[in-house]
Amino acid sequence: MKKALYSGLCLLVAQSTMQAFAAKKPNVILILADDLGYGELGCYGQKTIETKNIDALANNGIRFTQHYAGSAVSAPSRSVLLTGLHSGHTPIRGNDELSNRGDVWSHQAMLENPALEGQYPMPADTYTLGKMAQEAGYATAMIGKWGLGYPGSASTPNKMGFDFFFGYNCQRQAHSYYPMFLYRNEKRVYLDNAPLLVPKQSLNKKADKYNPESYKPFSRKQYSGDLMFEELSAFVDKNVDKPFFLMWTTPIPHVALQAPQRWIEYYVKKLGDEEPYTGSAGYLPSRYPRATYAAMISYLDEQIGHLVDQLKRSDIYENTVIIITSDNGATFNGGTQSVFFNSNGIFNSEKGWGKTSLHEGGIRVPLIVSWPSKIKTYRESGHISCFYDYMSTLAKIMGGKSKQTDGISFYNELVGKKQQEHSFLYWEFPEGSGQKAIRMGKWKGLWQNIRKGNSHLALYNLETDPREQYDLAEQHPDIVSKMRTIMEKEHVVSENPKFNLNNPW
Repeated sequence: MKKALYSGLCLLVAQSTMQAFAAKKPNVILILADDLGYGELGCYGQKTIETKNIDALANNGIRFTQHYAGSAVSAPSRSVLLTGLHSGHTPIRGNDELSNRGDVWSHQAMLENPALEGQYPMPADTYTLGKMAQEAGYATAMIGKWGLGYPGSASTPNKMGFDFFFGYNCQRQAHSYYPMFLYRNEKRVYLDNAPLLVPKQSLNKKADKYNPESYKPFSRKQYSGDLMFEELSAFVDKNVDKPFFLMWTTPIPHVALQAPQRWIEYYVKKLGDEEPYTGSAGYLPSRYPRATYAAMISYLDEQIGHLVDQLKRSDIYENTVIIITSDNGATFNGGTQSVFFNSNGIFNSEKGWGKTSLHEGGIRVPLIVSWPSKIKTYRESGHISCFYDYMSTLAKIMGGKSKQTDGISFYNELVGKKQQEHSFLYWEFPEGSGQKAIRMGKWKGLWQNIRKGNSHLALYNLETDPREQYDLAEQHPDIVSKMRTIMEKEHVVSENPKFNLNNPW
C-alpha cells in the first residue's frame, strides 16, 4: 500500500513538473549585430572569418535566406524592428543627430554635457516590442546600443519597455569601444578609459605606420563588449526562473576597428601581414585592419558560445528562442574591407551597394533562429520576411498582443506549419539623395536619387539577377506602375520634415 502510494506521488510530481515546464513561456533572446553583412558568417558562405558558435546554432535551427532589415542604416532599422511598422510609417526613418543642439559630434562636449547625446526620439506613446513583452509577463532588458532618443527624453530604453538597460544611449558614442562612460538605465557609469579617446583621428604623420606601438594611443583599459556581456550574463542568471526577453544590440562589427588583442593576434597569424589603415576613411587607425575586423566578429561569436553554455548550465536552453540578425548590410568605411571578405555574400560588396543603400547588399541580412524545443533539425527557409514581422511573431511566441504592425508573423515558418506570405515589402530611406524600394515576390523595385529629381524606378528579377545588374522596367511597365501606386500609398507624412520623401512625379 505504502509502495503504491509512494509511486503514485512520484508520478504526480513528475507530471506536475512536466506540466510546469510546458506551461512556462519561452525565453527570447534577440541578438542584433551592427553592420554585419549577409556573407560574414560561416553558415552564409564566409570563408575567412570564423563563427563556429553561430554556425552551430544555425545547424540546429533555421537559416533564413530572404530576410530583410528595416532600413539601410542603424536608427530607422531599429525603429522598424521595435515598432513593427515599416519605414513609411515608423517614427524614426533616418539618422537624425539633432545637430541644432550644438557640437553633437564632439565627444568632449558630450562628456561635459549629456544634453548633446543621443538621437531624434520616438514619441512617448510608441508601442514597442519591449512594452508588448512586459504586458505578456516578461522581464525585459536591452544591452548594447540604443540610438532612438537622447538621455532625459521620453524615448529611452527604460521608458520604451525595457526594465533594464546597459550600454550606449547615443550611437555616436558607440563609435569607440573604449568609451568614457556607458549607461545603466538612466544614469552614466564612468569607466577607467581616460584620457578621452576621440573617434575620427588619423595616425600621426611622423609615426611609423608599420610599428604596432604607433597604434597604442587608440586603445584603453575597459572594452565595452566585455562590460556589456557581464551585465547580459547577470540578467540571464537573475531571471532563470521566469520568462525573459533580452535584446542584445551589440555594436559589433560597426567601426571603429577595435578588438581584444588575443583575437587580433589570432587573425594576424592566420592572414599574415597587411597594409595598415591610418584613418583616411574616418574613425580610428588600425595596424591590422583585416585581422581586427575578423577579430571583432569572432569575438562576438565567442560570446554567443558563452551565452549558450550558460543557458545549458541553467537548464533553460531548450526553452529559449535565440534570434541572430543584423540592422543593415556591411559598411564601407573606417578601414573595413568588404570586398576582401565578400561581406555581402552573393550580393555586391562594393561601396554604394551595402550600408546606406536599398540594394540587396544594404538590406538583405542574416537571420538565424534556434528554438531547441520546437526546431529539432536544421532547415533552410526561403520565406520572405522583414524586421516589421517581429512584432506579430514575438507576440505569438510570448502570448502577447500585437497592437499595431505592418508585418506578418512568421511563427508558422518556425514550427513547420503553412506560412502566410507577404504581398509586398516596402522601404523608404530619406537620407542623402533619397531612395525607396519594394519587394513583390521575385520582383524588386528600386528608386534612387529621388531628391535629385529622378523619376525612374528600376526593376530587377531577384531570382535570376540577385546582384541587381539588369533593369527590366521597360519590359514590365505594369509591374512598375503597381509598385509606384503602393509606394504612394505606404508613405505617411512624418512630424520630422527630415524624414519625408516626396515623389517627384
